[in-house]
Amino acid sequence: MSFSVRCMDCGHLTAYHPNEINCPQCNSQWREAIYDYTEIAKALPGVLAGRSFDLWRYQELLPIARVQPALRMGEGGTPLIRATNIGTMLGCNNIFIKDERQGPSASFKDRQAAVTIAALKEAGITEMVAASTGNVAIAYSAYAARAGIKLWAFVTSLVPAVKMREIALYGSQVVKVTGSYDQVKKIAADFASQRGLYLDMGARTITSVEGMKTIAYEIAEQLTLEFGRDRLAPAQGPGWRTPDWYVQAISGGLGPIGVTKGFLEMRQMGFIGASGTIPAIACIQADGCAPMVHAWKQNLDDASPVVNPKTHIETLATGTPGRAYKILRKKMLEANGLFESVTDEEAFRAMHVLAKMEGISAEPASAAAFAGLFKLAHAGIIKPDDVVVVNCTGHTMPAEPLVLGSSWARNVVLPSQEESPQEEGLLAALSRIAPDRFPRIAIVDDTADARRLIRRILQSQGEYTLFEASNGREGLELIQREHPDLLILDLMMPEMDGFAVLDALKADPETAQIPVIVSTAKELTPGEKGRLQGQIHALMQKGDFMSDEFLEEVKSLIR
Repeated sequence: MSFSVRCMDCGHLTAYHPNEINCPQCNSQWREAIYDYTEIAKALPGVLAGRSFDLWRYQELLPIARVQPALRMGEGGTPLIRATNIGTMLGCNNIFIKDERQGPSASFKDRQAAVTIAALKEAGITEMVAASTGNVAIAYSAYAARAGIKLWAFVTSLVPAVKMREIALYGSQVVKVTGSYDQVKKIAADFASQRGLYLDMGARTITSVEGMKTIAYEIAEQLTLEFGRDRLAPAQGPGWRTPDWYVQAISGGLGPIGVTKGFLEMRQMGFIGASGTIPAIACIQADGCAPMVHAWKQNLDDASPVVNPKTHIETLATGTPGRAYKILRKKMLEANGLFESVTDEEAFRAMHVLAKMEGISAEPASAAAFAGLFKLAHAGIIKPDDVVVVNCTGHTMPAEPLVLGSSWARNVVLPSQEESPQEEGLLAALSRIAPDRFPRIAIVDDTADARRLIRRILQSQGEYTLFEASNGREGLELIQREHPDLLILDLMMPEMDGFAVLDALKADPETAQIPVIVSTAKELTPGEKGRLQGQIHALMQKGDFMSDEFLEEVKSLIR
């Protein structure tokens, strides 16, 4: 299949070559690859069944004349994992994690590196320059080594040493710059210009955008397997599904620019449902470096640079987004997307939640996306029935003290020593329901997911004896038999609801003093709230497991 490059400013069409950066007609550096979408729409659905589920599955939609098997390392084809426990916490039924940690170098940057290095190899280019906060340089180093291309990797001195060592391990030349990431990018550009070397330019790099768009194609296919073909799809199309939301933490904005392009291409080819729905994109930045968020909330067309980023999440510390913001803003307005920011602390807390609830260890930038998800769900912007895909962009490196704090390990304390553990966040608040005070806890809830979630939180924090019942009658019998130290009780249950269980407990002197936390998915009437008055220690709405209100309720219970 043929492809060409179109200038995003004047529309001029040219052939593609990696070293031809500027539009020959207007000198713009913002250009995009376009394809014969009519022909691809006819041919691609028929050949997909015989192809591996990886990035090159969509080779007709990539700016490579011929795929080179010798360069492939299993890029793309990453899992789409249903986040059952996080979904239960948020009261959202369809949260999915696009697990980009599964790439060859453990980040979604493998996609841009794989396509770009393939294009450079095809063009006979043997040396390149990239500025990076870590993951880009690691991915490029791996693929450049395989292709026999020399990489000059310019990194800020704040990049963790372990990442720098990995870059060097591949044989790349590491140039450590004491300065901001924006300064590093300028120095790298000057170096490439002086030596006449190919320079990776992030969102302006055609191959990088094309590599990232494959995330959208994979998500659409994976959701179709999950939910079935869209019956409203045009007869000639595959009827792929799209999510309602795509959530990703961003620095320069490359990922969402590519993902949006992928969904737009699918709509143009008739691959998605009759409505051609493009998901709303939620772009999450760190509070200490959020130029796009600030511009968005002030309804500005251009983002003012953040000269001195104040975030410990170095991979999100791009203070000068340039035109990427304007491009993304246009897409956000068209598809009801948005920009939001989270604090470093919220991101670090989300790292803990993601690991403990879903078994996924993610880098801080990935965790920022999940912190953004929590924020948007709590605000009611993401609805309970929305289908949401969060990009887990990369695996965490060996944990740093900044993330784990001073109490990440349990210590054996001899009699002569004293222990003063520090705790934080929701999980720490639940852990303060101390095993020595509440060693035996009963969970009575007819929803298996809710019981499992509460059980896992408690088990991750200490040695408890836990009892469970799936309806009110069984729960009452369990409580009367076991006399637990604490009861976590659902209100809406078959056989016997939570109100009746409470009445029976309070009428029995042997169970009347058992502390009770009530959880409910029902919006209670004033009369129902009155029935609970004085009988329980806390009222928790399901879906608010992570809320500050519940955190304070739990704290007040164990004081």
